[in-house]
Formats: sequence, structure tokens, C-alpha cells
Amino acid sequence: MSAPKTGPTDADVGAFLDAAQPARRVVEGHRLAEIMAEVTGEEPVLWGPSMVGYGSYRYVSPSDPRRQGDWPRVAFSPRKAALTLYGLKDLPEGAALLPELGAYTEGAGCVYVKRLDQIDEDVLRRLIAIAAARGDDPLPG
Repeated sequence: MSAPKTGPTDADVGAFLDAAQPARRVVEGHRLAEIMAEVTGEEPVLWGPSMVGYGSYRYVSPSDPRRQGDWPRVAFSPRKAALTLYGLKDLPEGAALLPELGAYTEGAGCVYVKRLDQIDEDVLRRLIAIAAARGDDPLPG
């Protein structure tokens, strides 16, 4: 079985965030990195070329036990169109709290936020704490 495509790297997270576009994403990326570090107590690690992750857990796919690996407990990517947040809706407690976040849209495994100032930071912190406390578990679905 091949190794997962996305894994932790030794790349400089600060340099990655400084290169985000547009300029607003640089500021938002650094602020989000600060919030996630405060809540998780973890140092940021660049996973693959574009995901800033905090902590990790071991997953095993319920549909194929051979599909397993490590994944960040919570992560984000400062993409041009939106901040992409990972791990916030994976657990039932997070999914239940998500509607209180503010302006966001959802993807299959992520939450998209167009502007950090359009979401409730206290709710974001609670969502991050829920994700950071997860144990090793199967992937949802």
C-alpha cells in the first residue's frame, strides 16, 4: 500500500503563511495560527505543501482497514478564495456546534471561511478544542 500523499514536513510555517495571497490571507493565516497554537498547545507543522496542522492522530478507514495513516487533529490552509479549516466537523460535538460559527460553507471534510472577522472566535476556539481532544479513530463515514 502506498504512503499517504499528505504528511508532516520540515517546511517553515511562517514563510508559508507570509507567501499567502491575497495580502489579507497573510494576516488571517497568522492570526489563525496563533489561535490554533493557543488552543491546542501544539506547534504548527506544515503538512504537505499547503496545510498547517496541529497535533496528529492515527486513523483507520472503516471501509478499508488497509487505508490508515496519521493526520493533523486540526488544520487550516489560507487559500486565495477562503480559509479552509480541517477537523472542525469530524466529531459529533463539532458538527453540532458548527452552525454557531458564523459565515461559512462546508466541503466534504472541511469548512470554508471567507473572512476571519465574519466568524465567532469563541465558537472557533471551542471547535478547535473539540478537534484537538480527539483520540485515534476511524475516518467518518
